[in-house]
Amino acid sequence: MKQFWVFVNKEFMHIFRDTRTVMILLLMPVVQIVLFGFALSNEIRDVRFAVLDHSKDAVTTFITERISQSEYFIFERDISTEEEADYLIKSSQVSLVIVYDNNFRENIVREGKSQISLVVDGSDPNTASGVLRYANSIIASSNEQILRLSGYTPHSADKPTFIEPVVELLYNPQMKSAYNFVPGVMGLILMLICAMMTSVSIVREKEIGTMEVLLASPVRPVIVILAKTVPYFILSVINLATILLLSVFVLGVPITGSIYWLVLASFIFIFVSLSTGLLISSFASTQVAAMLISGLVFMMPVMLLSGMIYPVSNMPYLLRIVAQFIPAKWFIEAVRKLMIQGLPVTSVLNELFIMTSMAVVFTVLSIRSFKQRLE
Repeated sequence: MKQFWVFVNKEFMHIFRDTRTVMILLLMPVVQIVLFGFALSNEIRDVRFAVLDHSKDAVTTFITERISQSEYFIFERDISTEEEADYLIKSSQVSLVIVYDNNFRENIVREGKSQISLVVDGSDPNTASGVLRYANSIIASSNEQILRLSGYTPHSADKPTFIEPVVELLYNPQMKSAYNFVPGVMGLILMLICAMMTSVSIVREKEIGTMEVLLASPVRPVIVILAKTVPYFILSVINLATILLLSVFVLGVPITGSIYWLVLASFIFIFVSLSTGLLISSFASTQVAAMLISGLVFMMPVMLLSGMIYPVSNMPYLLRIVAQFIPAKWFIEAVRKLMIQGLPVTSVLNELFIMTSMAVVFTVLSIRSFKQRLE
């Protein structure tokens, strides 16, 4: 029995001597429970909405106040034209526009009903469904108060008609889930192929001892490192073309915007992913470590914090900050705007600038670290 405990103690010593093993065993569960506990939420909160009120009476004011008092909605502003409503949704300033009919109160008094239009961005079906569910619930729960406030008095044979909102879904009227997951899957696939495979390829050279020989050759280290990434860039471009073709011809997701700018945004993201793989390879000393870092640092965050599945706006403040440093978040937003919403390139200049900056910073850091290793 004493020998048994000696071996147990020896194994504990081996574990605690390896910092990476300790982090995987003790830190990873903490990271996972925090991410899954806070990021995985179907609740929609802080939905900004605007109001286009053609009637401007006591009933429309009451409905707007009821919605704005909800914990799920934030009133942004009143607007006066449908063009302004279109602009606010396209620019992502609001997620919902409520449009009241002309003579809203008079229609209720005369017929016991009137029309409310809910205009929602349908490019993200999960968010759109949640927004409509909450808005419909608030309006339905206010029906009796709305009818009473309007002064509607039905005849004995009449049955008051409940006010049913009319839904208008922009960009994705059929609420196809493919419109939501195609941009996310593009980001996930390109990130994993570029970052993980590039880092593993370079670390493999380190493990077998050929990387130092390559860096000591007459060819400049920068050329050696960049040459290692070219095959993965070409493979990523092939994957990009495959994804786009399958999305359009198999899944039925149209490219409503400029394919030129969509491809350019994808190329920038591929460069970001490749530079990220180079950066990982400068820290990892084994292929297993490179795989673990890639999986821990990229796979889970891309799936949970990039907006691929769950809206970033619904996450706690700290996770929203972390999400800003995930390249896939900016790529997914750019793809949704260019591919799904068909917006001009001016709407994604911020995303393109941030991804380009990340590519430059990651490339400089990774090349500098390789030069230091050579010295």
